[in-house]
Order: sequence, then structure tokens, then C-alpha cells
Amino acid sequence: MRYFSVDFTYDRLFDRQFQITMSETATATPVLTAKDFSTDQEVRWCPGCGDYSILAQVQKVMPTIGVPKENIVIISGIGCSSRFPYYMNTYGMHSIHGRATAIASGLKAARPELSVWIVTGDGDGLSIGGNHTMHLLRRNFDVNVLLFNNQIYGLTKGQYSPTSEENKVTKSTPFGSIDHPFNPLALAMGADATFVARSMDRDPKHLQALLTRAHAHKGASFLEIYQNCNIFNDGAFEIFTEKGTKAEETLFLEQGKPLVFGATQNKGIKLDGFKPVIVELGQNAGADDLWVHDERDYYKAQMLVRMFDNPNKDGGHFPRPFGVFYETDRPCYEDVMSMQIQETIATKGKGDLDKLLRGREVWEII
Repeated sequence: MRYFSVDFTYDRLFDRQFQITMSETATATPVLTAKDFSTDQEVRWCPGCGDYSILAQVQKVMPTIGVPKENIVIISGIGCSSRFPYYMNTYGMHSIHGRATAIASGLKAARPELSVWIVTGDGDGLSIGGNHTMHLLRRNFDVNVLLFNNQIYGLTKGQYSPTSEENKVTKSTPFGSIDHPFNPLALAMGADATFVARSMDRDPKHLQALLTRAHAHKGASFLEIYQNCNIFNDGAFEIFTEKGTKAEETLFLEQGKPLVFGATQNKGIKLDGFKPVIVELGQNAGADDLWVHDERDYYKAQMLVRMFDNPNKDGGHFPRPFGVFYETDRPCYEDVMSMQIQETIATKGKGDLDKLLRGREVWEII
């Protein structure tokens, strides 16, 4: 990992010359592989941790996104996942608890041409950093948030986290947690995120596809990744990852396709008014009766993110959805900010800092 500092007064003329030089030499850029994005640092996660798989998939995807390595930045906060920048041969910053989103916002505002990736966890991003996460999403900076969710505090040795289920017995909740857990994707939808998705550490191809989609999205992408902590919360997502249960317990969302699941793809979900229900295909419903996924449908996305351990009164429970829940277009903060600056300079000229600091409420004491 290479470290950097952000100079908010950098010479824009020099920056422009640098971009021109880079474009002129772009044809000479060598073809990169996953190995080009790995460092010589010892990867220090517990053996069997889901972070290894996520790291491998990110390193495989990076050579395919068409961004020069020197224009990629990984920013993390505090937690097991936040070791990530050390293992990525890009620029990076291991910041402070919950503040990766704030630091990434400043970087993107100053250097909008960079591809900025935020690596955080359910504790770092939803507890002490929850406020920053919400505001980054509503502002819609063009960055990618990878939230590793293992429903536990791993680095500090097994306390319950904002996503831990109710009655969770941990070192900090010996009689069981009485907190109602966060639903990360519902939180993202509530903050008006423009890209909301979920994947898992033990489905490499699916994770690679969603990492690629997150990068391609223009705006703040929020990708929740189920990640197994085999030391303090082993098997939390086993029902969604093991061969014996995965087909019945997961629902993979595909744009323009009906919601079908099951070991033999024999089950589906249809809407009874505004209420989703599970049906058996060929018995009480056909493929034409099913709910067809539309990533641009805000209201149906709200229902999908709430398909989260909800009981189905007709029997059983809903499968957990994975994929892109919602995507929309909205101007990015850094673009609007740049436009505002340019328009202000064009109409009013360069600003006067002393005048700005004085403000309009000035009085003289005699």
C-alpha cells in the first residue's frame, strides 16, 4: 500500500498537465493481473476468515475496471476488515474508527478523477461511523462502500454489533442482546443511496459481478457483503452458503427476471396486492404470475430489503435476497460542487477569504 496526503490547494495547472501526460502514455500501460494488486505484507487475518475471499475477489476485479493502479484508493476505518489497504497494492489510508467515509468524501471532492473504495464493517460503518455513512450516501459521492457484515465485533474480540440478532449472547451481552438490529440495506435505502446491493464471501463469482457493478455505477454504491467470522461468530450465514440449504434459503435477483428459487427452481414469489407471497410453480402459479425484478423500482426495492427474516403466514419464511436491489441516477456531490465553484468564479470572480471570514454581521466596538 502506498500512502498519500491530500493537498486542497494543489496546482490545477500542474494537475491538468499530469492528466495529459498520463493520457499520452496510456497506450504503454501493461496489462495487469490480480498479483499486481497484492503487496508483500503478511495477510494477518485468522485462518478461515471470510476476509481472505473478499480480498481475492477485489484483487481479481481491479485489473478489469480499466482504471490505472495509481488512480485507485482504498480507505478503511478500524476493525478486521480495515486491514484491507495494507494488502492492496494501490494508494490507501488506514484511518480512524468510523471516519473512513468522511475522509473518502474529502478525497473525492479534491481529486474527483480517483476511483475511491471504502472498506468498513458492521461496527465501524454502522455504529460509531453510522452518521458518516448516511451522509455520504445521501450526498452521493461517486465512491464504492464495501461493508463487511459478520454481525459481531471481531477485532475487539466478540462483542455484539449493530447487526447482531436479538438475544445474541456475547461477551458484552452475557444474557442476550435486547437491541433491535440494523438492516444495513434498509438503512441505505432510507439514506437515498443510488446503488444498493448484497453479496457474500463464499460465492466468488457473484461477488466479483457485484464489485464490477458497484464500480460501474456513477454515484455512491453500497455493497453489503456477508462475511464469516469463524472465531467469534462462526456459521452466522451458513444457511445461505452451504450446498444443502443455499438453494432454498437464497434468492438471487436478476434484472428483468422473475423471482424464482428452490433446489429445482420450483418456487417463486408473487405479489398479492402489495404483499409478497411464496408459491409453488406448476401448482398454484406459473412463471407469468411471478414478481419480475426491476432494479429501478424504488418501492419494490423497499419490500425486497425488508425480506429479512420476515415470516410468511402461508408457511415457512422468505429466502434472503442477493444481488442489486436498487439503482438510480442522481448528480454526484463532487460534480455539483465543482460546477458551483466554476459558476461562482465566472459570475463573481475569485473570493476574498478575509471578507468571507468577516461575514455580514460585523459591528464596531467604541
